[in-house]
Amino acid sequence: MKRKKKVSMFDVCNTIFMLLVLLIIVYPLYYAVIASFSEASAVASGKVIWKPIGFTLDSYKQVFSNEKIWIGYANTIYYTVCGTLFNLFLTIPTAYALSKKNLPYRNFIMTIFMITMYFGGGMVPNYLLVKNLGLLNTRTVLIILGGISVYNLIVTRTYFSTSISESLYEAADIDGAGEFQKFLSIAVPLAKPIIAVMVLYYAVGHWNSYFNALLYVSDKSLEPLQSVLRRILILNEDALNQALLTESLSADELLDAAKRSQLAYTMKYAVVFVASAPLLIAYPFVQKYFVKGVMIGAVKE
Repeated sequence: MKRKKKVSMFDVCNTIFMLLVLLIIVYPLYYAVIASFSEASAVASGKVIWKPIGFTLDSYKQVFSNEKIWIGYANTIYYTVCGTLFNLFLTIPTAYALSKKNLPYRNFIMTIFMITMYFGGGMVPNYLLVKNLGLLNTRTVLIILGGISVYNLIVTRTYFSTSISESLYEAADIDGAGEFQKFLSIAVPLAKPIIAVMVLYYAVGHWNSYFNALLYVSDKSLEPLQSVLRRILILNEDALNQALLTESLSADELLDAAKRSQLAYTMKYAVVFVASAPLLIAYPFVQKYFVKGVMIGAVKE
């Protein structure tokens, strides 16, 4: 008969602590979901805590009734796919090259990259540069800006340095393989975990990006999803104020404006869910690579 494992006080405290951490992390997302399906008045008065009150889809109907949201979704998917591919095209080869200890001026090049983490030209110089390059109001500007994240570059370089044996490259040298062939045939296939991590990091950044669109894009047909959702929310929040400033409005029009203004309470959470759902769906498919890649890529060189 197996003896029961003795549970220590540390295990009990650790379990309670981890459950509390889990609650702190999960509850905000859970609340956003139930609030988005609740009546606006219940959310505004703070009655919604653990379950929806007055189940309704009005906030989602209001969000999806705007045809611009579908254009925003299509734009964001385009920016995310193309931008992530561009980031990988720059980051992976650069990290591989910097992982080579015999690379001339390796430390100097890495120092230049590190400087850009702490110092930048500023918003106005960046805008003037984008304008002079003719990139204002183009899709390209939202793809190529921030081509390399230095943090991601460091993590990827560390992975190449610590996780791929140098003997593999030496064997390839004996077989007459060039540097480009070693990169494609050895480094890239063995770097799938860190590449998956970089895909997730860069894709999340592009998906959530809206500030660059505010600065460099004024054409509504080029706006990403985040900018569209932000405008829909602001328009509904200001609906009542705008209606009160307008003369000769009927009682029904004022009532509709008041309803839209109150609906903004639940629309906030509907917007959060609409914007987050695709990433929440995609995450489980890269989770195993994500954990492995982060742990190995984070090993100190």
